[in-house]
Amino acid sequence: MIEVKDLHKSYTKGKVNALNGVTFSVKDGEIFGVIGPDGAGKSSLFRILASLLLPDSGIALMNGHDVIKDYREIRQIIGYMPGRFSLYQDLSVEENLTFFATLFNTTIEENYHLIKDIYQQIEPFKNRRAGALSGGMKQKLALSCALIHKPEILILDEPTTGVDPVSRKEFWDML
Repeated sequence: MIEVKDLHKSYTKGKVNALNGVTFSVKDGEIFGVIGPDGAGKSSLFRILASLLLPDSGIALMNGHDVIKDYREIRQIIGYMPGRFSLYQDLSVEENLTFFATLFNTTIEENYHLIKDIYQQIEPFKNRRAGALSGGMKQKLALSCALIHKPEILILDEPTTGVDPVSRKEFWDML
C-alpha cells in the first residue's frame, strides 16, 4: 500500500537533514506508526506522502502511485490530517465538512456512515464556526473531513496534540 525507498529531504540549502534514507513499506490494512522527537522529520515525511512536499531524492509510492508524478491520483485516494488544525476557521462545522465532501464529488449524506461515530459528537455544533471549537472538537472535525471521501490511505500527523485526555481516548477508540 505504501512503499518508501531511500527518501531524503533537507532544508536550508542542505544544512538541515529532515529525512536521510528513510525506507519502509506498509501493507494493505496495516496500521503503521512513525515515532520520533520534535524535528525528527515525521511531518516532512507525511507531507511528502500526501504529495504536498517534494523529496530531494528517493521513491515514495502510495498504492502504486508515485508521489511526484501521480500527485493528482494520490490526493484522491488519501485522507490527510496534519498536525496543526488547518480547516477553515471562519466556516461552520457543517460548511467545512460539506466543502471537503464536494472536493471529492461526494456528499455528507452519501458517506455519513464513514464518519457517523465521530461526527455525531460534534453535530450539535454544526452551525458553530470551526475556529470557536474546543481542541477535541477541532480534531474530530478534521478527522471527519479526512474520512468523508472514503480514502484508501489515512495519514494522521499527531492527531491528538493539544487534546484533553478524555477526548484523546475517545479519538483513538473511534479509530
